[in-house]
Amino acid sequence: MISANDLSPAELAALLHFHADAGVDWLLEDTAIDRFAEFEASRAKQQVRQTDNARSGQTAGRGDAGKPSAAAGGRPAAATPSMPNMAVPDEQAVAAARFAAESARSLEELKTALESFNGCNLKNGARNTVFATGTPGSKVMIIGPMPDADDDRDGLPFSGKAGMLLDRMLAAIDLDRNQIALANTVPWRPPGNRAPSGPEMNICRPFIERQIALFEPKLLLLLGNVTARFFFGGTGTIHTMRGQWREVPVGGAIIPALASLHPQELLNAPASKALAWQDLLSFKSRLAQM
Repeated sequence: MISANDLSPAELAALLHFHADAGVDWLLEDTAIDRFAEFEASRAKQQVRQTDNARSGQTAGRGDAGKPSAAAGGRPAAATPSMPNMAVPDEQAVAAARFAAESARSLEELKTALESFNGCNLKNGARNTVFATGTPGSKVMIIGPMPDADDDRDGLPFSGKAGMLLDRMLAAIDLDRNQIALANTVPWRPPGNRAPSGPEMNICRPFIERQIALFEPKLLLLLGNVTARFFFGGTGTIHTMRGQWREVPVGGAIIPALASLHPQELLNAPASKALAWQDLLSFKSRLAQM
C-alpha cells in the first residue's frame, strides 16, 4: 500500500482529483465500513419487502374462485411511498416527469418541480440538481450534456475550467454568460461522469424542453456528442454533426440550433479549437441577422 507521504504534491493532487471525479466525498471514516456487505444487506431487505407486498397484494386481490380479481389486475400491489429508493418503471417516470414539467408555469415553479422529482436514479448519486441559469427572453441558450464534477459541486452549469473556456469563447463573439441562458440536457451528474443512459435521458427530456420553452431563446448552441444526439437524433459523432444548422421543435416553436464541440473536448484536444471557432463565427453571423 502506498502512503500519502510517498507521493509528490502533484501526484497527491492528481489522486485527490481522481477520487473527487469518481464521486468520493470522504477519504476516511471513523470506523471501517464494508460497503459491499452494506449494499447486499440493503438489497436483501428490499427483496423481502417486494415479496411481502406481492403476496399481500395477490391475497387481497383474489376473488372467490381463487383467481386475481379485476381490481388487482393480476399483478402485485404497487410499492408504498414509505419504501425508500425504490426504482420507478421508466414509462411511469417519464409520464411523471412530463406532468411535473408541463404543470410549471414559470422557471421558478419548474426548478421547484425538478428539485422535488425523484423518478430518476441519477439524482441519488448527485450532490446538486443543476438547473438552467439566465434571464427569460434571452436570445441565446447554450446547452451542454450533463453536469461535471465542478457543476455538481457548485450547482451551476458550465463551472470550473470548462466554464472558464466557454466564457472566453463567448467573449470572442461579443457575448457574456450574463446575457444568455445556460443549461444541461440532464440536470444530475452521472456516476463517474459516464454518459446518461437512454431511459435516463427520456426521463429528463420533459424538463430540459420545458426550460427551453420558458426561456424562449431564438437560437440554440448545442455542445457535445450527447447533446447533439439528444436534440438531432441519430448516432453520429459531434464531428459529423457540428457546424450544421438544424431546426429543433420545442413547445410548439421551431428553434434554429447549431451543434459544436464542448469546451472540455477542446481542453483535451486543443487542435479542435479551429473547428469550434468556425462554429462560433457561424453562430455570430446568424445572431447578427436577427
